[in-house]
Amino acid sequence: MSPHVPSLEELHALGKVQQPTYEDPAELAQVLDQLRKLPPLVFAGECDELRENLAEVAEGRAFLLQGGDCAETFDQVTGDNVKGKLRVLLSMAVVMTYAGQVPVVKVGRIGGQYAKPRSKDSETREGVTLPAYRGDAVNGFDFTPEARRHDPKRLQQVYNASAATLNLVRAFVKGGFADLRTIHSWNADFVRNSNVESRYEALADEIERALAFMVTCGVDDSTLSGVDFYSSHEALLLDYEHAMTRIDSRSQLPYDTSGHMVWIGERTRQLDGAHVELLSHIRNPIGIKLGPTSTPEDALGLADKLDPDRIPGRISFITRMGAANVREKLPPLVRGIEASGRKVVWVCDPMHGNTFEAANGFKTRSYSDVVEELNGFFDVHHELGTWPGGVHVELTGDDVTECVGGAFQLSESDLVNRYETTCDPRLNRNQSLELAFMVAERLSDGRIERPNLIDEFRNLDF
Repeated sequence: MSPHVPSLEELHALGKVQQPTYEDPAELAQVLDQLRKLPPLVFAGECDELRENLAEVAEGRAFLLQGGDCAETFDQVTGDNVKGKLRVLLSMAVVMTYAGQVPVVKVGRIGGQYAKPRSKDSETREGVTLPAYRGDAVNGFDFTPEARRHDPKRLQQVYNASAATLNLVRAFVKGGFADLRTIHSWNADFVRNSNVESRYEALADEIERALAFMVTCGVDDSTLSGVDFYSSHEALLLDYEHAMTRIDSRSQLPYDTSGHMVWIGERTRQLDGAHVELLSHIRNPIGIKLGPTSTPEDALGLADKLDPDRIPGRISFITRMGAANVREKLPPLVRGIEASGRKVVWVCDPMHGNTFEAANGFKTRSYSDVVEELNGFFDVHHELGTWPGGVHVELTGDDVTECVGGAFQLSESDLVNRYETTCDPRLNRNQSLELAFMVAERLSDGRIERPNLIDEFRNLDF
């Protein structure tokens, strides 16, 4: 991998797919110059740690939980919102770890997910046509000419909002909030009047007894007081990601310091395109979204371009097939990559392929479709003898009503109550925790072949 990073001019010459249209190039250049002088948001060593953890996932020795907002907004950068998202992810992770008996690598769609690709450049309401909302990184949600203008100064706000978010996340995960001994408090005013709550509380009781036994036996409990938590987002805005790329002082290699892991979306994964070219030069772990039209040749071409040296943990394929397609479309991809000898992380995104419009006009997803795609994902890997490495979900720590179904059987008529997303519908905290139990059951039901981490402690013969 070359330490050379293409210039923005070189990248733009390859084609600017899904990029903002700024009116004043001089204003954009000034913002980018300021961004290049700012400190990194994450460190190269942290990116390396995540890549090493993902290498364990690829080998079947760990599982990836990746989740967070579809699109973060500036006004949601508050202590309560960050805490809520972190709480639901930690709760999901502990369910998967304990009930599934597998280490969980925790990665948030957080601290950088401020831009979204759109299928149309414009939006028309009552005869008025304005630019589409592309996330707070580009323009505002309000349907006015002023708000919908593509404003380069918003890139500076992305940096500031990401810095505030990541600073608070670090404080939470290392400052006691993630301590396993506080596991019951994560569920305080979390879920109510559902079997999800009782299952979680029963599991928390089991964990507390296990912790008490460990401490009684003299096991050092310092590792129980914090967790490693990493940030990720789609590397959509070339100007921002390029400005945040730095040369690591240790290795003299480039890292995108806007997040620990970045991914390429279904709309921007052109093999000869600017996004693939930029990410081929950085050392971060890379995610690649693959939809139902993806072919094994597509996947192999991207893997060869982005990871020619076959670095363990470098590539994660995030598949988004849809519940109706996963059992047919996923096997050829897995077979093709496995036949090449590559060890990649296979991740299921059960959200993006299962979106539909409700009768009342709300964009939504059915929890049952999400579960069905996940079950299909596990079934395919069971049949092929490969490791289902992780799950990638859009979720929130709030009691929103954006996806139908789940423990409380939300219906389409419930969507009007708390539909708060600016883009895609998210699982609420009840549905997220319910999903974690479902994943834990699939990991522990004996159908998936994987190394048993307990075996090394068994049958010691003196």
